[in-house]
Amino acid sequence: MIKRLFDIGLSLIALIILLPLFVIIAMAIKINSRGSAFYKQARVGKDGNEFELFKFRTMYVDSDRAGLLTIGSKDYRITGVGYWLRKYKLDELPQLLNVLKGDMSFVGPRPEVRKYVNLYTPAQLRVLSVKPGVTDWASIKYFDENDILAGSDDPEDMYIKVIVPSKIIKNLEYIDNQGILMDLKIILSTIKRIFQ
Repeated sequence: MIKRLFDIGLSLIALIILLPLFVIIAMAIKINSRGSAFYKQARVGKDGNEFELFKFRTMYVDSDRAGLLTIGSKDYRITGVGYWLRKYKLDELPQLLNVLKGDMSFVGPRPEVRKYVNLYTPAQLRVLSVKPGVTDWASIKYFDENDILAGSDDPEDMYIKVIVPSKIIKNLEYIDNQGILMDLKIILSTIKRIFQ
């Protein structure tokens, strides 16, 4: 209950403060390329239930048909504006709406697409016992995930066999030690990492 109240209060305050920035970003996206300023994707949330995750669109329309993973910061599918939004994680801001709705929390395991969740072991599925989050320790550790994948001969294989298991280990550690103070530490660490 305390965590939910924290999520509601913080997301409302953030949405009000950031509304002008939302408008500017949306206009920049629309000017830069055709299509909606927002992007929705089905992700797996708490208890395996799917929800629509909101983001600012950073890729050309229908680019996800070429694959779910983004390979490198210069992936040809990423728009000019999208590059900068991704660099500073501004594309994630619409997830404040997911937090307000209750689909997500500020802190928790990042929600994955069904394709990769279907590969989880029974032990790994415990990561779905809590609400997914906008950020977590794994997101900080793999802040440059796209560039890491770009250096692999088989990015998807590396994602499935190396990155996903590593993320889940970090997420299960969080689940076993979660609390408001831990959440605040993760939020502050995320902000620090963005501006490094």
